[in-house]
Amino acid sequence: MSFEKNDNHAPLWSGRFKEGPDADAVAFETSINVDARMVQDDIRGSIAHAEMLGRRGIIPLEDADLIAKTLSRIAEDIETGKLNIDTSAEDIHSFVEAVLTDRIGDVGRKLHTGRSRNDQIALDERLYLRRALTELQDEILSLINTLVSVAEKHTGTLMSGYTHMQRAQPVTLAHHLCAWCWPLTRDYGRLGDALKRMDFMPLGSGALAASGLPLDRRQVASSLGFSSLTLNSLDAVSDRDYCLETLSALSILMVHLSRYCEEVVLWSTEEFGFINLSENWSTGSSIMPQKKNPDFAELIRGRSGRVFGDLIALLTMMKGLPLSYDRDMQEDKQSLFSAYDTTLSCLKVFNKMIGSASWNVSRMKASCTGGHANATDLADYLVRKGMPFRTAHGVAASVVRECIDSGIADMSRLPFERFSAHSDLIGMDVYGVLSPEACVSARNIPGGPAPEAVAEQIKALKDFTGKVSS
Repeated sequence: MSFEKNDNHAPLWSGRFKEGPDADAVAFETSINVDARMVQDDIRGSIAHAEMLGRRGIIPLEDADLIAKTLSRIAEDIETGKLNIDTSAEDIHSFVEAVLTDRIGDVGRKLHTGRSRNDQIALDERLYLRRALTELQDEILSLINTLVSVAEKHTGTLMSGYTHMQRAQPVTLAHHLCAWCWPLTRDYGRLGDALKRMDFMPLGSGALAASGLPLDRRQVASSLGFSSLTLNSLDAVSDRDYCLETLSALSILMVHLSRYCEEVVLWSTEEFGFINLSENWSTGSSIMPQKKNPDFAELIRGRSGRVFGDLIALLTMMKGLPLSYDRDMQEDKQSLFSAYDTTLSCLKVFNKMIGSASWNVSRMKASCTGGHANATDLADYLVRKGMPFRTAHGVAASVVRECIDSGIADMSRLPFERFSAHSDLIGMDVYGVLSPEACVSARNIPGGPAPEAVAEQIKALKDFTGKVSS
């Protein structure tokens, strides 16, 4: 649906100008291609506002009812595709009001009584984010459930853990996947915290100094499901903390996904060979027929930069703005929606990619041998026999040095007479603590990689997803 440029559809805020703006100026300031996604939120807020105006007697009750019913029909027409958003409108607010006025005439012009686009957009963004962040939280839970499902099958699957990208100590695949899950639980919580801090209804703040009309802001807040009101009109229309906090949370989430994808990229190489990505989530080469590239993991890793850039853009835009509203703030939505869309798509792709992958158990187990990853377990063995840890650390280091000098890849293959020469406390039972299985099983404390400890992690993760989704 499009509109002729007649008086009914001229912006209500253009009254003092004798001449219309230059066409390039209109194109430059138009935001509807960005903010159109908030149309249902804008309509919902407008319905609550109109109903309040009627109940307070600020406009006739029958006019308020007509406005609310017409707005509901407009929302339905947009939802069903009967009404298309006119992208020649300046923004989503002017589009909705223009359609309303087109359908019910001058009664539609009463809708904007007691409000400004400044408090209107602050409301629309919060309403939108309440929906959008809940969807994002659901995707986080879905990914956690996928990772837990894989982890449950691999509580005994040995693999090397790394520090400094050097083999360090044996763990299990389940333990590593749980290590991916816990940051995601924090990401879920950060989004929840952002939702709590945006749960303040700003409508009624006007352009900056509230309204002289007897608005019932609490009624509007109740209608829209807000728990509280904003308590300062200047702050309400100039605040974009909720956008910044959202972008901060999304950036941290993308840091996590990027790190996981870096590991997927490494693990899918011939050198590691830990993971075999599905052909549905891999690509080939235009010149090398043998290639199977982890492009989706690489793309997620790369797109993290987009989200970081969106956060920096919004921080930079906001840092020099005086109170209250400035037109610069129109640019918040571009960064907010871009970051949101990127993060949501990356979550969905990563979930499908990792859920369809298979794991090379033998290659992972093989990574636990060689490199003397059991050296710490030798030190712990000596500690249990009464040796101070620093001394035990030195003994273990001397055993490692002898193995290296002798070309022995794993200390468990060092002959006993040479082993015991390093300490009288070393007995034949030392060999029983040096296998990868023994190293993992010994770490059966909360947070450890032993199968029993990981089972507790898995239970806790299931409890988390079950509790927050119920």
